[in-house]
Amino acid sequence: MIRLGLTGSIGMGKSTVAAMFAQQGVPVFDADAQVHALQAPGGAAVAAIEREFPGTTGAMGVDRAALGNAVFGDDDAMKRLEAIIHPAIARAREAFANRHADATLLLFDVPLLFETGGSYVDKVAVVSAPAEVQRERVLARPDMNEARFEAIMARQMPDAEKRARADFVIDTGTSLDATQGQVRRLIACLSAAGAR
Repeated sequence: MIRLGLTGSIGMGKSTVAAMFAQQGVPVFDADAQVHALQAPGGAAVAAIEREFPGTTGAMGVDRAALGNAVFGDDDAMKRLEAIIHPAIARAREAFANRHADATLLLFDVPLLFETGGSYVDKVAVVSAPAEVQRERVLARPDMNEARFEAIMARQMPDAEKRARADFVIDTGTSLDATQGQVRRLIACLSAAGAR
């Protein structure tokens, strides 16, 4: 089995590319979806988050806006939140791998893969697009503004560094069909290697 990490900065098209892998039958672990599940009503992290950041949860689970306000721009608060979330994500990730133990290729969709270590993957693919395309995509989001975009970018490794560290780069600054072709070729290459 090959564990492929998929990462990329905000607005680079990572979710679209992960969906392309899933459409090709590759099991996909979505770290963001796991975080949402942990923070949903009854989620495993809700009580710990409320203890650490009082007033940030309620009947609907974690109030993401309130939690964001509690940790935004505060490195210590962010580290305390990560100390709650990261171990739970690691457990979910291993359970996913165990459920798909017979697969030749697994995809781990993790936005901060390099920033958080990523030692559990064998190879890394980075999605990348030109900076102007990225900015346009991100600022088109309804909940986004320049200040928030810049704050997110400050916490993420620069795109050029991600590309340099990656085993594979998937260009998402092109057409969806061209990106899909890159994904298919990568799956074929890795599946062949994983089957050996």
